[in-house]
Amino acid sequence: MELRFPALSLKAKLLVIIIVLLAATLGAVVVISLRTQQAIAHAEQKNVKDLAGAIQISVQELTAVGATDRDSLQNYVRNLHNSGIEVSIASSENLIINSSNPRLIGASVNPRTKQIIINAHSRSDARRPAPYDLVPNNRETTVYLIPIVVEDHLMGYVQVIANFGDYTQLLSQARVRLVTLALVIFAVGIVLSYALADRYTRPIKVVTSAAQNIAARGLEPVPEVRRRDEIGQLTRSFNEMLDQLRHAREREHELNQLERFTALGQLAGGLAHEIKNPLHFISLAVDQIRSRYAGQLSNEKENFLRQIAMIKGEIHRLSGLIQNFLHYGKPIEIRTAPTDLRAIVNDVLALSESRLKSQHIEVVEEDGAGPTILNVDAEKIRTCFLNVVANATQAMPEGGSLRIVFARNNGSLQVSFADTGVGIDPEVANRVFEPFFTTKREGIGIGLFLSKSIMEKHGGNIRIEPNSPPPGAVVTFSFPLNGVRPQA
Repeated sequence: MELRFPALSLKAKLLVIIIVLLAATLGAVVVISLRTQQAIAHAEQKNVKDLAGAIQISVQELTAVGATDRDSLQNYVRNLHNSGIEVSIASSENLIINSSNPRLIGASVNPRTKQIIINAHSRSDARRPAPYDLVPNNRETTVYLIPIVVEDHLMGYVQVIANFGDYTQLLSQARVRLVTLALVIFAVGIVLSYALADRYTRPIKVVTSAAQNIAARGLEPVPEVRRRDEIGQLTRSFNEMLDQLRHAREREHELNQLERFTALGQLAGGLAHEIKNPLHFISLAVDQIRSRYAGQLSNEKENFLRQIAMIKGEIHRLSGLIQNFLHYGKPIEIRTAPTDLRAIVNDVLALSESRLKSQHIEVVEEDGAGPTILNVDAEKIRTCFLNVVANATQAMPEGGSLRIVFARNNGSLQVSFADTGVGIDPEVANRVFEPFFTTKREGIGIGLFLSKSIMEKHGGNIRIEPNSPPPGAVVTFSFPLNGVRPQA
């Protein structure tokens, strides 16, 4: 099971780092101080033990009845770890009879020291050792003059000059360790502070850069960091703000389109009343002219009929534009019925036969779909196929091939129209379904937009892409095989 620790704020993390650094510093000071105290205590115990051993040898030599080893004191003191101890044995007549310093043997006890001892004996127990400062300028060197008394008889003195307070090396080592640990903790603190600052400032810089470059980069979200502190909240809030701005722009774009649709709908209604009826009468008049004067012409009859056909074609084109405006200006409604898509394609090809032949365009049909009967709105689908065939003929003015394929793929029936014309740029292919977008000199750019709307109403889709292999483009209509699902 994954362990999840509670989220810490930036303030809490900073406090934790400060507390950890302070605790590490205090802990280092305490540990080094305790170890230094232990070292001093150990050295003090060693010194006391050495002193006790030297006194024991001195007492044995003073109280011995027979001959003694005079070198034992010198050898003992020489082997001590503390070189600051000097032990001398003085007789009751104040003569030094043995010493760890051979140069003092035979000399007298320092008169000043003797006088201090006599004064001390008058104020304290003479059997206790009396420490005195022998070197006034060195507070760490002490003289211990110990009288040796046996059955109230003074046998002599043991004089110990010791320097037990020289702990400079221990204290110096402690200072070096303390400074070293302080520098290490300081360096660790700097590294942690830099890492924390970098960890927090990097996403802030990313958000700041994204906010400053919204105009240039658009409303692109910044990469979210998987954090539960203020920085994570900042990046998530920034992305949510961008998402809201993106939706606001989309709604604004939709409202602008809706306004355009409304205006065009009103325009389409007016055009329908103002142009459609005159076009109908013009078409009837052209039919009457053809029927009345065609028989009277002999040499110019063919040219006359061609001109009449061109006039009829232009009238038909204008009527189609008006019809497109009518469809664009009002909601698309579909009325489905069982319809053979192959039959609709054949009707479209029959309507376009004269133009296909005049441009030397070869039509090839491939059927790999089996039955092609679906519940669709035949008139709406015929309009879609007519738009695609018209675009294909315009893309092949010098002739070519139009291949129509029926196929089943992923639960859908697909009808593809592939031409060998000038083709289409992939970037343009993403915009051809926008209203009023066109790359042709003629047309207003709503044919494919209407086709897309009709297919979406049928629950299908339409796409356009470069032909493979080139040249040309292919337009594919996809219908759901499990029945048309009209879109609201």
